Amino acid sequence: MKISTLPLRTTPYMAPIWLRGGHAQTIYPYLLARPLIAYRRERWELDDGDFIDIDWLDNPADAPLVILFHGLEGDSCSHYVLSMMAMLRDLGWRGGVVHFRGCSGSPNRLPRAYHAGDSTEIDWILRRISGQNKLSGSAPLYVAGVSLGGNAFLKWLGEQGRQACQLIDGAAAVSVPLDLAAAGSALASGFNLLYTRHFLDTLKRKALEKLDRFPDLFDAAAVAACTTLHQFDNLVTAPLHGFQDAEDYWHQSSSKPWLKHVQVPTLVINAFNDPFMPASALPESNEVSSAVTLEFPEEGGHAGFLNSPFPGRLTWLPERIISFFAEQESEIYRNSQMNLTELGAPSPG
Repeated sequence: MKISTLPLRTTPYMAPIWLRGGHAQTIYPYLLARPLIAYRRERWELDDGDFIDIDWLDNPADAPLVILFHGLEGDSCSHYVLSMMAMLRDLGWRGGVVHFRGCSGSPNRLPRAYHAGDSTEIDWILRRISGQNKLSGSAPLYVAGVSLGGNAFLKWLGEQGRQACQLIDGAAAVSVPLDLAAAGSALASGFNLLYTRHFLDTLKRKALEKLDRFPDLFDAAAVAACTTLHQFDNLVTAPLHGFQDAEDYWHQSSSKPWLKHVQVPTLVINAFNDPFMPASALPESNEVSSAVTLEFPEEGGHAGFLNSPFPGRLTWLPERIISFFAEQESEIYRNSQMNLTELGAPSPG
């Protein structure tokens, strides 16, 4: 099936009348039953002696491929991942969920882990995936990132500029902490501390487990006492990944300044009521390149965007993303026909 003929229709996001507010729209999706996806796991060895795990949704090699980068402490079973993979499965597409180091259920081997600005890691991954995809034919390759994964991916898109167009055909990023300092501040007080505690539960456990193998990595008592992401990033994330402190890490890793350099057609979706990212810190249209489409619904929460009558479904977001990718396929097809015409070759009737 040509992508442009997919039976998908999307309208601007409207939250259900029975689910109002950014917190409810963020938390409720965690309570929904999740589809079962038959993944095939593949482990890739990295040049530094570490590894990453990728969960694949297999379909014919000529089907479009969508790669997804998850959010902070997410994995291939996160609700937003499964909703996307379920739709890809039903459409006959291929999918791949890249686990950042230490997020696949197996501890990674090195002291370092992953972080919000790790575009170098994303570059290595996408170049390998792109190469493999081209060997299997001419199927389009699309990439999406959510939250932290979306930030690192957008940063990569900006750094690569036009070179990224040689690797992927379209991009999407959802609920992205484009300004990490603004996001860190938002998560440091009030009800948002609930999300921070949720993240720190696993972040601190993983960090303390590393001390069994690397005893002098950091102060165990100080890590255990962390109550904010700023404290954790200052003690763990920043020094492990070559940053001076949390401020330096957040400044260097934020993707917002890179949006004006993006050349791949890219959809960015952030809700105005996302508890993780203040609306005041979202970019204006003059802060992004012409390749970037900004969509900022009034509601949706953080990686929520629930739709349909009670109890609701998580179909709006994957439909919107896939529809955007379909638009890029149509443009690629039109351009190819123009090139054939210019060369004097007959176009398909």
